[in-house]
Amino acid sequence: MVFDVLTTDNVHYGVLLVLAPLIAALIGDAWLTAATGLLAVCAQAYLAARLDVLAVQRQEAVQILATTALSTLVVVLTRVRDRREHQLEQVRSVSEAAQRALMRPLPQRQGELHISSFYLAAADQAEIGGDLYTATRTRHGTRVIIGDVRGKGLTAVGESALLIGAFREAADSHTTLPELAAALDLSVSRYLADFVDDYAHAAEHFITALLLNIPNRGHAVQFTSCGHPPPLLIRDGDVQILASPNPSPPLGMHMLGLTDYTQDAAAFEAGDTLLLYTDGVIEARNRAGEFYPLAERVQNWTSQGPEGLLRHLQHDLLQHCGRRLGDDAAAIAIQRPVGSWTSQRGAGTRENQ
Repeated sequence: MVFDVLTTDNVHYGVLLVLAPLIAALIGDAWLTAATGLLAVCAQAYLAARLDVLAVQRQEAVQILATTALSTLVVVLTRVRDRREHQLEQVRSVSEAAQRALMRPLPQRQGELHISSFYLAAADQAEIGGDLYTATRTRHGTRVIIGDVRGKGLTAVGESALLIGAFREAADSHTTLPELAAALDLSVSRYLADFVDDYAHAAEHFITALLLNIPNRGHAVQFTSCGHPPPLLIRDGDVQILASPNPSPPLGMHMLGLTDYTQDAAAFEAGDTLLLYTDGVIEARNRAGEFYPLAERVQNWTSQGPEGLLRHLQHDLLQHCGRRLGDDAAAIAIQRPVGSWTSQRGAGTRENQ
């Protein structure tokens, strides 16, 4: 408008005012867009009256009408956008509340153990999905579960919540991990039978899980693998895969009669670190379609503590897949620190023997 007033040539810049409401819509809300559109219309009308162009060119009137119509349309669309953004913000708030209630961050200390964890949801705008983990101290030791519900996104949250609740309730009630796994399998199977619409396809719903028990005394870890990827043991700079020779079926197979759960054990000395993870970590692909080489990459961070290890792992994993995960990914690092009470007690016992 200023250029039109100050210049005396036959070029009129008022036509560019039609862009004003579009620019306002990009940076502001519906009220700012409406005010900008109104000012643009008023500016075009002022120019038409001041320069007396209405008597010469009827297109100025068309420009005013076009700016009015466009401003109205943009305000309506901006209002719709703002409403959807508000709804999305509410969904995010609910998602964050669900995550805090369901996937509470693991404490950095469980007895003498140092623990760290991370969770990455694959679904866009989601903070929680089908992966799960939790830990609790019991009279049998520190018990940990990490699992992966078949599927991803919010549809798997119900089954995740069920298993976490069942684990927290039953973790201290069963002496061995196979007994605990059988109880969890029964809970999951009952849930699936009640809530899966097509019972014939209930067997297609299951949860892979890894159960750990780290006794309060001794230098061992017991684990039961229910169709879950094996943990990694980091010791003296080396990375070992603790593959179970007797893997058990996933949880939720009770209706098929597959309830033969077994328990394995491995040494877990002072200074050792256990890395638990879901298949979303090892199945993350890069642009060439190559899976993430977890054991190979972890070899670079064996000197790190649990927090540093997972920080490097999370960054490297996202770099590998271009920050586009194909599935939810979760990981837990558990370290028995050097100089812990059990290590000192164990050393004393061996010297006495």
